[in-house]
Amino acid sequence: MKILDVKVIVCCPGRNFVTVKIVTDEGVYGIGDATLNGRELAVASYLEDHIAPCLIGRDPQQIEDIWQYLYRGCYWRRGAVTMSAIAAIDVALWDIKGKLANMPLYQLLGGRSREGVMVYGHANGADIAETVEEVGRYIDMGYKAVRAQCGIPGLPSTYGVSGDKMYYEPANADLPEENIWSTEKYLNHVPQLFNTLRDRYGFDVHLLHDCHHRLTPIEAGRLGKDLEPYRLFWLEDTVPAELQERFRLIRQHTTTPLAVGEVFNSIYDCNTLITEQLIDYIRSTIVHAGGISHVRRIAALAEIYNVRTGFHGATDLSPVTMGAALHFDTWVPNFGIQEYMRHTEATDDVFPSDYYFKNGYLHVGDTPGHGVDIDESLAAKYPYQRAYLPVNRLQDGTLFNW
Repeated sequence: MKILDVKVIVCCPGRNFVTVKIVTDEGVYGIGDATLNGRELAVASYLEDHIAPCLIGRDPQQIEDIWQYLYRGCYWRRGAVTMSAIAAIDVALWDIKGKLANMPLYQLLGGRSREGVMVYGHANGADIAETVEEVGRYIDMGYKAVRAQCGIPGLPSTYGVSGDKMYYEPANADLPEENIWSTEKYLNHVPQLFNTLRDRYGFDVHLLHDCHHRLTPIEAGRLGKDLEPYRLFWLEDTVPAELQERFRLIRQHTTTPLAVGEVFNSIYDCNTLITEQLIDYIRSTIVHAGGISHVRRIAALAEIYNVRTGFHGATDLSPVTMGAALHFDTWVPNFGIQEYMRHTEATDDVFPSDYYFKNGYLHVGDTPGHGVDIDESLAAKYPYQRAYLPVNRLQDGTLFNW
Protein backbone atom coordinates (compact mmCIF):
# COMPACT_ATOMS: atom_id res chain seq x y z
CA MET A 1 0.00 0.00 0.00
CA LYS A 2 1.25 3.49 -0.84
CA ILE A 3 0.12 7.06 -0.31
CA LEU A 4 -1.34 8.30 -3.57
CA ASP A 5 -2.47 11.81 -2.63
CA VAL A 6 -2.38 14.29 0.27
CA LYS A 7 -5.21 16.81 -0.01
CA VAL A 8 -5.42 19.97 2.09
CA ILE A 9 -8.97 21.31 2.49
CA VAL A 10 -9.59 24.76 3.98
CA CYS A 11 -13.22 25.63 4.73
CA CYS A 12 -15.25 27.95 6.94
CA PRO A 13 -18.62 26.52 8.08
CA GLY A 14 -18.93 29.16 10.80
CA ARG A 15 -15.18 29.24 11.46
CA ASN A 16 -12.04 28.24 9.60
CA PHE A 17 -10.76 24.66 9.59
CA VAL A 18 -7.79 23.02 7.88
CA THR A 19 -8.26 19.34 7.06
CA VAL A 20 -5.86 16.79 5.59
CA LYS A 21 -7.12 13.84 3.57
CA ILE A 22 -4.57 11.13 2.82
CA VAL A 23 -5.63 8.81 0.01
CA THR A 24 -3.96 5.44 -0.66
CA ASP A 25 -3.60 3.48 -3.89
CA GLU A 26 -6.07 0.93 -2.47
CA GLY A 27 -8.80 3.54 -2.02
CA VAL A 28 -8.60 3.71 1.78
CA TYR A 29 -8.28 7.26 3.11
CA GLY A 30 -7.76 8.97 6.44
CA ILE A 31 -8.71 12.42 7.79
CA GLY A 32 -6.64 14.69 10.03
CA ASP A 33 -7.17 18.18 11.51
CA ALA A 34 -4.50 20.90 11.09
CA THR A 35 -6.44 23.93 12.33
CA LEU A 36 -4.39 26.67 14.00
CA ASN A 37 -6.78 29.43 14.99
CA GLY A 38 -5.90 32.72 13.30
CA ARG A 39 -2.96 31.18 11.40
CA GLU A 40 -4.76 28.55 9.34
CA LEU A 41 -3.18 29.36 5.99
CA ALA A 42 0.34 29.08 7.41
CA VAL A 43 -0.31 25.44 8.28
CA ALA A 44 -2.07 24.80 4.97
CA SER A 45 0.96 26.11 3.09
CA TYR A 46 3.34 24.07 5.25
CA LEU A 47 1.37 20.94 4.42
CA GLU A 48 0.96 21.60 0.70
CA ASP A 49 4.41 22.99 -0.01
CA HIS A 50 6.67 21.08 2.37
CA ILE A 51 5.03 17.89 3.63
CA ALA A 52 2.73 16.50 0.93
CA PRO A 53 5.48 16.04 -1.69
CA CYS A 54 7.53 13.99 0.78
CA LEU A 55 4.70 11.54 1.51
CA ILE A 56 3.68 10.45 -1.98
CA GLY A 57 4.66 6.80 -2.47
CA ARG A 58 5.29 6.08 1.21
CA ASP A 59 3.64 3.24 3.13
CA PRO A 60 0.85 4.83 5.25
CA GLN A 61 1.09 2.01 7.78
CA GLN A 62 4.54 3.17 8.91
CA ILE A 63 3.10 5.79 11.26
CA GLU A 64 6.05 6.04 13.63
CA ASP A 65 8.64 6.29 10.88
CA ILE A 66 6.65 9.00 9.10
CA TRP A 67 6.25 10.92 12.36
CA GLN A 68 10.00 10.80 13.00
CA TYR A 69 10.68 11.76 9.38
CA LEU A 70 8.51 14.86 9.65
CA TYR A 71 9.88 15.84 13.08
CA ARG A 72 13.56 14.91 12.95
CA GLY A 73 13.77 15.55 9.24
CA CYS A 74 12.89 19.21 9.76
CA TYR A 75 15.90 21.09 11.11
CA TRP A 76 13.61 23.84 12.46
CA ARG A 77 11.74 21.62 14.90
CA ARG A 78 8.61 22.21 16.94
CA GLY A 79 6.48 25.33 16.90
CA ALA A 80 2.73 25.56 16.45
CA VAL A 81 2.75 25.45 12.64
CA THR A 82 5.08 22.45 12.30
CA MET A 83 3.47 20.42 15.08
CA SER A 84 -0.09 21.10 13.88
CA ALA A 85 0.89 19.93 10.40
CA ILE A 86 2.53 16.78 11.79
CA ALA A 87 -0.55 16.16 13.94
CA ALA A 88 -2.86 16.24 10.94
CA ILE A 89 -0.76 13.68 9.07
CA ASP A 90 -0.44 11.50 12.16
CA VAL A 91 -4.19 11.43 12.90
CA ALA A 92 -5.00 10.71 9.26
CA LEU A 93 -2.57 7.76 9.28
CA TRP A 94 -4.10 6.38 12.48
CA ASP A 95 -7.51 6.73 10.82
CA ILE A 96 -6.24 4.66 7.88
CA LYS A 97 -4.76 2.03 10.16
CA GLY A 98 -8.06 1.69 12.01
CA LYS A 99 -9.92 1.25 8.76
CA LEU A 100 -7.44 -1.37 7.54
CA ALA A 101 -7.79 -3.26 10.82
CA ASN A 102 -11.58 -2.75 10.81
CA MET A 103 -11.26 -1.43 14.37
CA PRO A 104 -12.14 1.83 16.13
CA LEU A 105 -9.12 3.85 17.17
CA TYR A 106 -9.49 3.19 20.90
CA GLN A 107 -9.09 -0.54 20.23
CA LEU A 108 -5.85 0.06 18.35
CA LEU A 109 -4.53 2.05 21.31
CA GLY A 110 -5.30 -0.77 23.76
CA GLY A 111 -9.04 -0.85 24.37
CA ARG A 112 -11.41 0.89 26.73
CA SER A 113 -10.43 2.17 30.16
CA ARG A 114 -13.91 3.67 30.67
CA GLU A 115 -17.38 3.55 29.19
CA GLY A 116 -17.79 7.30 28.69
CA VAL A 117 -15.70 10.47 28.71
CA MET A 118 -16.72 13.12 31.24
CA VAL A 119 -16.82 16.54 29.58
CA TYR A 120 -17.28 20.12 30.68
CA GLY A 121 -19.20 22.86 28.93
CA HIS A 122 -18.74 26.64 28.80
CA ALA A 123 -21.12 28.85 30.76
CA ASN A 124 -20.67 32.61 30.56
CA GLY A 125 -22.55 35.80 31.20
CA ALA A 126 -22.16 39.56 31.21
CA ASP A 127 -22.40 39.54 35.00
CA ILE A 128 -22.59 37.08 37.88
CA ALA A 129 -26.36 36.69 37.72
CA GLU A 130 -26.33 35.77 34.04
CA THR A 131 -23.43 33.35 34.49
CA VAL A 132 -25.23 31.63 37.36
CA GLU A 133 -28.24 31.09 35.12
CA GLU A 134 -26.06 29.76 32.32
CA VAL A 135 -24.37 27.28 34.67
CA GLY A 136 -27.83 26.08 35.61
CA ARG A 137 -28.70 25.62 31.95
CA TYR A 138 -25.70 23.33 31.48
CA ILE A 139 -26.61 21.37 34.59
CA ASP A 140 -30.11 20.94 33.18
CA MET A 141 -28.56 19.64 29.94
CA GLY A 142 -26.90 16.89 31.95
CA TYR A 143 -23.37 18.24 32.38
CA LYS A 144 -21.53 17.13 35.50
CA ALA A 145 -18.81 19.76 35.02
CA VAL A 146 -19.09 23.39 33.88
CA ARG A 147 -16.52 26.11 33.21
CA ALA A 148 -17.77 29.47 34.48
CA GLN A 149 -16.63 32.87 33.13
CA CYS A 150 -18.28 36.23 33.67
CA GLY A 151 -17.94 39.87 32.74
CA ILE A 152 -15.84 42.10 35.02
CA PRO A 153 -17.37 45.38 36.21
CA GLY A 154 -15.57 48.33 34.63
CA LEU A 155 -14.24 46.37 31.63
CA PRO A 156 -16.03 46.60 28.27
CA SER A 157 -15.19 43.00 27.32
CA THR A 158 -13.79 39.91 29.00
CA TYR A 159 -12.30 36.67 27.69
CA GLY A 160 -14.83 33.83 27.51
CA VAL A 161 -17.92 36.04 27.54
CA SER A 162 -19.96 36.37 24.37
CA GLY A 163 -23.43 37.13 23.11
CA ASP A 164 -23.72 33.62 21.69
CA LYS A 165 -23.76 31.32 24.70
CA MET A 166 -23.26 28.03 22.87
CA TYR A 167 -20.87 28.59 19.95
CA TYR A 168 -18.35 31.11 21.29
CA GLU A 169 -15.74 31.96 18.65
CA PRO A 170 -13.13 34.58 19.65
CA ALA A 171 -11.55 34.80 16.16
CA ASN A 172 -14.26 37.17 15.03
CA ALA A 173 -12.70 40.01 13.03
CA ASP A 174 -10.94 40.63 9.71
CA LEU A 175 -8.26 42.46 11.73
CA PRO A 176 -7.58 41.95 15.47
CA GLU A 177 -9.93 43.59 17.93
CA GLU A 178 -8.33 45.20 20.98
CA ASN A 179 -9.62 44.28 24.44
CA ILE A 180 -8.89 46.11 27.71
CA TRP A 181 -7.79 44.26 30.83
CA SER A 182 -7.41 44.94 34.57
CA THR A 183 -5.98 42.18 36.76
CA GLU A 184 -7.00 44.05 39.90
CA LYS A 185 -10.67 44.20 38.94
CA TYR A 186 -10.58 40.54 37.86
CA LEU A 187 -9.02 39.24 41.09
CA ASN A 188 -11.58 41.08 43.20
CA HIS A 189 -14.54 39.81 41.18
CA VAL A 190 -13.95 36.12 40.42
CA PRO A 191 -14.25 34.82 44.02
CA GLN A 192 -17.67 36.48 44.22
CA LEU A 193 -18.77 34.49 41.17
CA PHE A 194 -17.86 31.13 42.67
CA ASN A 195 -19.26 32.02 46.08
CA THR A 196 -22.60 32.70 44.38
CA LEU A 197 -22.40 29.52 42.28
CA ARG A 198 -21.76 27.29 45.29
CA ASP A 199 -24.56 28.97 47.25
CA ARG A 200 -26.92 28.27 44.35
CA TYR A 201 -25.86 24.80 43.21
CA GLY A 202 -23.90 23.29 46.09
CA PHE A 203 -20.88 21.06 45.60
CA ASP A 204 -22.29 18.23 43.47
CA VAL A 205 -21.36 19.89 40.17
CA HIS A 206 -17.71 20.30 39.17
CA LEU A 207 -16.78 23.94 38.51
CA LEU A 208 -13.81 25.09 36.44
CA HIS A 209 -12.35 28.49 35.56
CA ASP A 210 -9.90 29.78 32.92
CA CYS A 211 -7.52 32.69 33.66
CA HIS A 212 -6.20 32.67 30.07
CA HIS A 213 -2.52 33.21 30.98
CA ARG A 214 -3.12 36.68 32.45
CA LEU A 215 -1.64 36.50 35.95
CA THR A 216 1.77 36.59 37.56
CA PRO A 217 2.70 33.60 39.76
CA ILE A 218 1.96 35.42 43.01
CA GLU A 219 -1.36 36.70 41.64
CA ALA A 220 -2.20 33.15 40.59
CA GLY A 221 -1.33 31.89 44.07
CA ARG A 222 -3.59 34.51 45.61
CA LEU A 223 -6.50 33.64 43.33
CA GLY A 224 -6.06 29.92 43.88
CA LYS A 225 -6.07 30.47 47.63
CA ASP A 226 -9.15 32.71 47.47
CA LEU A 227 -10.98 30.00 45.49
CA GLU A 228 -10.04 27.09 47.76
CA PRO A 229 -13.35 27.20 49.73
CA TYR A 230 -15.26 26.63 46.48
CA ARG A 231 -13.39 23.41 45.56
CA LEU A 232 -12.79 24.03 41.88
CA PHE A 233 -12.14 21.03 39.66
CA TRP A 234 -9.29 23.11 38.26
CA LEU A 235 -7.95 26.61 37.74
CA GLU A 236 -6.71 26.79 34.16
CA ASP A 237 -3.88 28.68 32.45
CA THR A 238 -3.10 31.02 35.33
CA VAL A 239 0.20 32.28 33.88
CA PRO A 240 2.07 32.09 30.57
CA ALA A 241 3.97 28.83 30.89
CA GLU A 242 7.04 29.40 28.72
CA LEU A 243 8.90 29.51 32.05
CA GLN A 244 7.66 26.28 33.59
CA GLU A 245 9.36 27.05 36.90
CA ARG A 246 6.76 29.77 37.52
CA PHE A 247 4.42 27.09 38.80
CA ARG A 248 6.71 26.35 41.75
CA LEU A 249 5.65 29.64 43.33
CA ILE A 250 1.97 29.09 42.56
CA ARG A 251 2.11 25.60 44.07
CA GLN A 252 3.52 27.01 47.31
CA HIS A 253 0.47 29.18 47.84
CA THR A 254 -2.61 27.15 46.89
CA THR A 255 -4.10 23.67 46.90
CA THR A 256 -6.54 24.52 44.09
CA PRO A 257 -5.84 22.03 41.26
CA LEU A 258 -3.95 23.55 38.33
CA ALA A 259 -4.30 22.87 34.61
CA VAL A 260 -2.22 24.17 31.71
CA GLY A 261 -0.97 23.23 28.27
CA GLU A 262 -3.43 23.96 25.47
CA VAL A 263 -0.77 26.07 23.69
CA PHE A 264 2.01 23.51 24.21
CA ASN A 265 3.52 21.83 21.15
CA SER A 266 5.64 19.04 22.62
CA ILE A 267 6.61 17.02 25.64
CA TYR A 268 9.47 19.45 26.27
CA ASP A 269 6.98 22.24 27.01
CA CYS A 270 5.64 20.37 30.03
CA ASN A 271 8.53 18.21 31.27
CA THR A 272 9.29 20.31 34.38
CA LEU A 273 5.61 20.86 35.13
CA ILE A 274 4.95 17.13 35.11
CA THR A 275 8.09 15.72 36.72
CA GLU A 276 7.96 18.22 39.59
CA GLN A 277 4.21 17.66 39.99
CA LEU A 278 3.53 21.38 39.61
CA ILE A 279 0.24 20.80 37.79
CA ASP A 280 -2.65 18.37 38.14
CA TYR A 281 -3.92 18.29 34.54
CA ILE A 282 -2.05 18.53 31.26
CA ARG A 283 -4.11 20.12 28.47
CA SER A 284 -1.91 19.54 25.41
CA THR A 285 -4.19 18.65 22.55
CA ILE A 286 -3.73 16.24 19.67
CA VAL A 287 -4.00 18.87 16.93
CA HIS A 288 -1.30 21.19 18.32
CA ALA A 289 1.08 18.72 19.94
CA GLY A 290 2.07 16.41 17.12
CA GLY A 291 -0.89 14.05 16.96
CA ILE A 292 -1.73 10.81 18.72
CA SER A 293 1.82 9.47 18.42
CA HIS A 294 3.28 12.33 20.45
CA VAL A 295 0.45 13.08 22.88
CA ARG A 296 0.48 9.48 24.10
CA ARG A 297 4.10 10.05 25.14
CA ILE A 298 3.04 13.11 27.10
CA ALA A 299 0.25 11.12 28.76
CA ALA A 300 2.62 8.28 29.64
CA LEU A 301 5.05 10.69 31.31
CA ALA A 302 2.17 12.38 33.14
CA GLU A 303 0.83 9.08 34.47
CA ILE A 304 4.05 8.41 36.38
CA TYR A 305 3.62 11.67 38.28
CA ASN A 306 -0.13 11.47 38.98
CA VAL A 307 -0.96 14.12 36.39
CA ARG A 308 -4.14 13.51 34.42
CA THR A 309 -5.20 14.55 30.93
CA GLY A 310 -7.63 17.38 30.26
CA PHE A 311 -7.57 17.98 26.53
CA HIS A 312 -8.39 21.37 25.09
CA GLY A 313 -11.67 21.02 23.19
CA ALA A 314 -12.88 24.42 22.06
CA THR A 315 -14.18 25.11 18.56
CA ASP A 316 -10.69 26.04 17.36
CA LEU A 317 -10.29 22.34 16.66
CA SER A 318 -12.53 20.51 14.24
CA PRO A 319 -14.73 17.49 14.94
CA VAL A 320 -11.85 15.43 13.51
CA THR A 321 -9.66 16.29 16.50
CA MET A 322 -12.58 15.86 18.87
CA GLY A 323 -13.23 12.38 17.52
CA ALA A 324 -9.56 11.40 17.82
CA ALA A 325 -9.37 12.93 21.30
CA LEU A 326 -12.41 10.99 22.50
CA HIS A 327 -10.91 7.70 21.34
CA PHE A 328 -7.71 8.66 23.16
CA ASP A 329 -9.74 9.64 26.27
CA THR A 330 -11.61 6.34 26.17
CA TRP A 331 -8.32 4.46 26.27
CA VAL A 332 -5.80 6.53 28.28
CA PRO A 333 -5.52 5.28 31.88
CA ASN A 334 -4.85 8.70 33.47
CA PHE A 335 -7.81 10.51 31.95
CA GLY A 336 -9.15 13.52 33.86
CA ILE A 337 -11.76 15.40 31.83
CA GLN A 338 -12.42 16.57 28.26
CA GLU A 339 -13.39 20.10 27.26
CA TYR A 340 -16.46 20.01 24.99
CA MET A 341 -17.50 23.13 23.16
CA ARG A 342 -20.22 22.28 20.68
CA HIS A 343 -19.74 22.99 17.00
CA THR A 344 -22.37 24.70 14.90
CA GLU A 345 -24.84 22.68 12.88
CA ALA A 346 -23.03 23.74 9.69
CA THR A 347 -19.73 22.39 11.03
CA ASP A 348 -21.31 19.10 12.05
CA ASP A 349 -22.78 18.76 8.57
CA VAL A 350 -19.37 19.22 6.95
CA PHE A 351 -17.75 16.81 9.41
CA PRO A 352 -20.18 13.93 10.08
CA SER A 353 -19.19 11.94 13.18
CA ASP A 354 -20.40 9.06 15.32
CA TYR A 355 -19.66 10.42 18.80
CA TYR A 356 -22.57 11.55 20.98
CA PHE A 357 -23.36 13.24 24.30
CA LYS A 358 -25.39 11.59 27.04
CA ASN A 359 -25.74 12.41 30.76
CA GLY A 360 -22.56 14.44 31.04
CA TYR A 361 -20.39 12.08 28.99
CA LEU A 362 -19.31 11.85 25.38
CA HIS A 363 -19.28 8.39 23.86
CA VAL A 364 -17.44 7.16 20.78
CA GLY A 365 -18.91 4.80 18.23
CA ASP A 366 -17.31 1.69 16.78
CA THR A 367 -16.75 2.99 13.27
CA PRO A 368 -13.30 1.86 12.10
CA GLY A 369 -10.77 4.67 12.57
CA HIS A 370 -11.67 7.78 14.55
CA GLY A 371 -15.25 7.93 13.26
CA VAL A 372 -15.19 11.40 11.67
CA ASP A 373 -15.33 12.17 7.94
CA ILE A 374 -15.53 15.25 5.72
CA ASP A 375 -18.12 16.10 3.09
CA GLU A 376 -15.83 17.75 0.52
CA SER A 377 -18.60 19.04 -1.73
CA LEU A 378 -20.32 20.71 1.23
CA ALA A 379 -17.01 22.05 2.55
CA ALA A 380 -16.41 23.74 -0.81
CA LYS A 381 -19.52 25.87 -0.20
CA TYR A 382 -17.82 27.50 2.81
CA PRO A 383 -14.66 29.28 1.56
CA TYR A 384 -11.96 30.56 3.91
CA GLN A 385 -12.64 33.88 5.64
CA ARG A 386 -9.77 35.71 7.28
CA ALA A 387 -10.36 35.93 11.04
CA TYR A 388 -8.03 37.06 13.82
CA LEU A 389 -8.04 36.44 17.54
CA PRO A 390 -8.15 39.65 19.62
CA VAL A 391 -5.18 41.33 21.23
CA ASN A 392 -5.25 42.64 24.78
CA ARG A 393 -4.05 45.86 26.43
CA LEU A 394 -3.92 47.06 30.00
CA GLN A 395 -5.89 50.16 30.90
CA ASP A 396 -2.77 52.29 30.38
CA GLY A 397 -2.35 50.95 26.83
CA THR A 398 0.40 48.37 27.48
CA LEU A 399 0.08 45.33 25.21
CA PHE A 400 -0.74 42.30 27.38
CA ASN A 401 -1.51 38.59 27.12
CA TRP A 402 -4.73 37.73 25.38
